[in-house]
Amino acid sequence: MATSSEGRNNSRPSAFTGGFDLGKILLEGRAFLALIVIIVVFSILSPNYLTANNLLTMASHVAVYALLAIGMLLVILNGGIDLTVGSTLGLSGVVAGWLMTGVHLKAFGDVTIFPAVWVVVILAILVGAVIGLVNGVLISRFKVAPFVATLGMLYVVRGIALLMTNGLTYNNLDGKPELGNTGFNWLGFNRILDVPIGVIVMIVVAIVVSVLLHRSVFGRWLYASGGNERAAELSGVPVRRVKVWVYVASGACASIAGLILSSELTSASPTAGTSYELTAIAAVVIGGAALTGGRGNVRGTLLGGFVIGFLSDGLVIVGVSAYWQTVFTGAVIILAVLLNAIQYRGRRKPSSSSGDGQSAFRQSGPVDTASPQAERTTS
Repeated sequence: MATSSEGRNNSRPSAFTGGFDLGKILLEGRAFLALIVIIVVFSILSPNYLTANNLLTMASHVAVYALLAIGMLLVILNGGIDLTVGSTLGLSGVVAGWLMTGVHLKAFGDVTIFPAVWVVVILAILVGAVIGLVNGVLISRFKVAPFVATLGMLYVVRGIALLMTNGLTYNNLDGKPELGNTGFNWLGFNRILDVPIGVIVMIVVAIVVSVLLHRSVFGRWLYASGGNERAAELSGVPVRRVKVWVYVASGACASIAGLILSSELTSASPTAGTSYELTAIAAVVIGGAALTGGRGNVRGTLLGGFVIGFLSDGLVIVGVSAYWQTVFTGAVIILAVLLNAIQYRGRRKPSSSSGDGQSAFRQSGPVDTASPQAERTTS
């Protein structure tokens, strides 16, 4: 009877035998916990921090970081990196400024045309998509290392922006009613139900990308190719096509972020977005994505963007020096990378030589790393 009773007792989940792992919960929820700590600390330090108006203002700043980070997430899930998002943001703003201030057509009798705002938005997004397409082709077709390809394109894109403006800034992008080019500031200043347009755009993009990752074949292809590219290729996944499209999406997201930032500032500078690529990578890492690919989600990336944005704005509000702000941001990034290393320690991606490609493809996908099934899948 004693043996039977002991067996029944051992079969029950225990808080100390894996039924409840506090360390694991804190590790996997670190982005959310960090955001709560940031809000509490700065609310104590400044009475103006936790007000509805200030939260909405900070959220509009976060929207720029988050849009860059969502595009970067797609690339990192594929096992790559995109260093061009900051310069793409700057070039997209410059293209928008150039179009808003009038396009001179000397070949047609020195005519100046002023495109409608919706035309400006579409053309600027296409610029980002084309930059992403070039990155994707270089990496997937010509096998250039992602770091090298996107680093080179970073300088090319930034140089084009500087050449277009001669190093100057396009100011006063409000437009003129008689020219029909007004409305550009709608992205940066208007609100719907008191929510900034930039925040609404961020939410829409986040929902679309999340559905794409978790409810589409492309999402399964992306997680599969990021988790084990060779196995995914053997199972019939169009690895090259997926790689190209994630860079195109990253470029388009960077352009949307550039349009929002230029609208908020009512100006377009060729140097806008400098080092923003590092901020985007930091947001993705803080959100729990693995730099080795195959692991991550939009929810965590958004939290990472809010952590960086709320931390930066909080340091400004309490009057911390800009130099110390850089130190704090760098420390947060290092801590996030260390925690990622701890979280994914021992979870090696399956080797392409072990098992067949179909098996690896079936096991790859947007899984919840907190579940026991995910542990077996990703281990």
